[in-house]
Amino acid sequence: MSTETNMDTNTFTPMNIFKVMQRLPHRYPFLLIDRILDVEMPNKRLKALKNVTINEPFFPGHFPHRPVMPGVLVLEAMAQASSLLLTYPGSDDGPDTDTLYYFAGIDN
Repeated sequence: MSTETNMDTNTFTPMNIFKVMQRLPHRYPFLLIDRILDVEMPNKRLKALKNVTINEPFFPGHFPHRPVMPGVLVLEAMAQASSLLLTYPGSDDGPDTDTLYYFAGIDN
C-alpha cells in the first residue's frame, strides 16, 4: 500500500512512522512527528500527529499540576512537519531525502 500522494489522482494515503523516519534524521526522544494525516500540495499544507501522553519526561517539571508541552517542543514539531512538507513528492523541492533543512528563526 502506498503511503504518498498519487500524482495522477492527487489522492493521499497517511504516512506512518516508518515513512516519517525515512525522511527525518531525528530519533527518540526528539522525533516529534508520529504520522502525517493529510497533505494538500496546491496550498502547501500538511497535517501531522504527535502522540503525547502524561508519561513524557518533560511533564513532571513543566507545570506539575497542569502539564503543558513546552512551546519550544511545539515549535520543533512544526519545524519537523515543515521539513516533511518541503520534501514531499509534488513539492517544489521534490522528495530529496538527502537534504537537511534547518529551522533558523521565527517571527510573530
